[in-house]
Amino acid sequence: MTKMNPKNERIKHEYFSYLEEAKRMSPDSVDDAAAAIAQFEETTRHKDFAAFHIEQAKRFKRHLSETRSKQTGRPLAKSTIHSRLNAVKAFFFWLAGQPGYKSKISYSDCDYFNPSANDARIATARREARTPTIEQIRHVLETMPTGSLIEQRDRAVIAFTLLTGARDNAVASFNIGHVDLERRTVFQDGSTVRTKNRKTFTTAFFPVGDDVEQIVRAWIEALQRDCLFGPDDPLFPATQIGLNQRGEFQPDGFRREHWASADAIRKIFKLALEAAGLPYFNPHSFRKTLALLGQQICRTPEELKAWSQNLGHENMLTTLTSYGTIDPHRQRELISSLQKAEPTGSDREITPELINKVLDHLRSHA
Repeated sequence: MTKMNPKNERIKHEYFSYLEEAKRMSPDSVDDAAAAIAQFEETTRHKDFAAFHIEQAKRFKRHLSETRSKQTGRPLAKSTIHSRLNAVKAFFFWLAGQPGYKSKISYSDCDYFNPSANDARIATARREARTPTIEQIRHVLETMPTGSLIEQRDRAVIAFTLLTGARDNAVASFNIGHVDLERRTVFQDGSTVRTKNRKTFTTAFFPVGDDVEQIVRAWIEALQRDCLFGPDDPLFPATQIGLNQRGEFQPDGFRREHWASADAIRKIFKLALEAAGLPYFNPHSFRKTLALLGQQICRTPEELKAWSQNLGHENMLTTLTSYGTIDPHRQRELISSLQKAEPTGSDREITPELINKVLDHLRSHA
């Protein structure tokens, strides 16, 4: 049985409350921080945090570098080590300002949790993420069966994710009434929908094709017509499981309940992409697909800002830097075309004045 330090448990409870209430971190993020701190305590045999010494930080770093993942059996990824070190460092930085710890822990001591410069660069490096094209997603929709209501629901889940760019956890918690087919919008109400950080905003349907929109419209009509669902019922209801004549479990319609998590949605994506002969793209990758589409069709900074807000981003730079990385193949095409291009005048030149205008626009809309 794991030995606990009562004093440590009390101060950790205060810290986790601070993270939730003051730093406004989600429960999942607090759980991640708690797990990292608990792992640190294991390496100190649950010594009082007030007895902290920099050698404990060094030992913890060695422990993480030697730890292997329970899932893969491989050494922990640099990014995982980086996040755990940062979580423990943040805790001790907070601890250094608390009564009873101020004289025992200095702020500079916390720096000993920093990974090496090389490891930090590896952990934070941007890597090419697989992003599906609109054509690939449309191919998946075309190959999905629609013989039953459950199959129609699964197809509509993928179409709706592309049409709105909603996160999978939000998709799992929408009601029919959140979708306004006349205005072609979906209201992401943070009080009832599991949006990121419980943010509330309205998303207009992205211009990804009338065929994609029609799948969603047909699904809502089927729910209302065949299942007698109303505005307060789930847009994507959980599957009802029943017994067949042989006493075996099988799908038996829907429950008037939302999915408890996004796990079922990820499973739908996995099975549909495999059936279409494509590699797995998680639901979040569709948001990157939409970010790239926005770069291609938005003609002004104002249009790009609207596109960014439609994804739920308060800062347009989030869309450009985190979601809008140009595909390497397209990058090579653009660079090649620029090599062949001949400047025809000052309107083709990137002047300091033009750069300043772009930066001013980004700052004013940040």
